[in-house]
Amino acid sequence: MREVGIMAEIEKKLTAEGIALPAVKAPIGNYVDVQITGNLAFVSGKLPLKDDGSLLYTGKLGTEVNIDEGYAAAALCARHILACLRNELGDLDKIRQVARVGGFVAAAEGFVDVPKVVNGASDLFVKVFGDAGRHARAAVGVASLPLNAPVEIEALIEFSV
Repeated sequence: MREVGIMAEIEKKLTAEGIALPAVKAPIGNYVDVQITGNLAFVSGKLPLKDDGSLLYTGKLGTEVNIDEGYAAAALCARHILACLRNELGDLDKIRQVARVGGFVAAAEGFVDVPKVVNGASDLFVKVFGDAGRHARAAVGVASLPLNAPVEIEALIEFSV
């Protein structure tokens, strides 16, 4: 667990790292982006949507999408998670720990590099939060994802109340 106050400059760090957060858009189904219980924020799965609402890439890893593209898509999903958290919490400085990340990768038959793809999200969280960005994780290959997305990322975040 990190000390209080270390995260006081998250917005400045995002700017310095060249990490822009996308606009928060309405969910595409009957759910909420972030569900708060106690000091935990459960963030619904995010897709790699560009500002215009289209997907950064479409298709499955191992056929239509390569590992580098999948990694970039996972990083974009993580940026969407941060945007939703900023919207919900009002301030990313409240984040104490990225506790868990769930990564779902649309994988062609035989594609076994799912963890390399989900690293796009994990690496972004560590870049932004340092040790507080290290988390437990699941990286799962699936047959398909909404809108033909190659990646979907969800997260569980501890924040200060």
